[in-house]
Amino acid sequence: MVIGAPVHALASQFGNGLSDFLNIFSVEAIPPQIVIWRHPEYKRGDVVISTTQRRLYYVLGGGRAIEYGVGVGRMGFTWSGVKTVTRKREWPDWTPPAAMLRRRPDIPHHMAGGMDNPLGARAIYLGSSEYRIHGSNEPDTIGAAVSSGCIRMTNRDVVDLYSRVKVGTKVVVLK
Repeated sequence: MVIGAPVHALASQFGNGLSDFLNIFSVEAIPPQIVIWRHPEYKRGDVVISTTQRRLYYVLGGGRAIEYGVGVGRMGFTWSGVKTVTRKREWPDWTPPAAMLRRRPDIPHHMAGGMDNPLGARAIYLGSSEYRIHGSNEPDTIGAAVSSGCIRMTNRDVVDLYSRVKVGTKVVVLK
């Protein structure tokens, strides 16, 4: 394998599995951008989520933030409040909450981490709640209200955010 080889060359060398894997990092429904941040009540390192705008902001300080597109909870599954990042996982396993299993008995009761897992490439756990900021293998859901309350990001964006946030980071979810 050649370091720096084009994606299509690697995909042809390793088959469709690698191509599918690389595609989950290349599709961006709403690309992140640095924006002017005029909210001094939120400090450098805070995460602020606007569920109405369907955007997540990572506050850089100095009047700037990184803005990411996100998918949010659908009607009846929205929430707001202040949470703290209590743990982080790469390619996390997923065990649906009991309430979700009652609503959707057709879904698996547990899934090992990996490309087909609904939590995607990374999960950032919020307090003792069942809510997370996590990746998604469905980039077309970014910018939509589709989840059961979790905040979805593209896998590429959640990998970036994951590298920035620490356990103990303040997360503010606004309606």
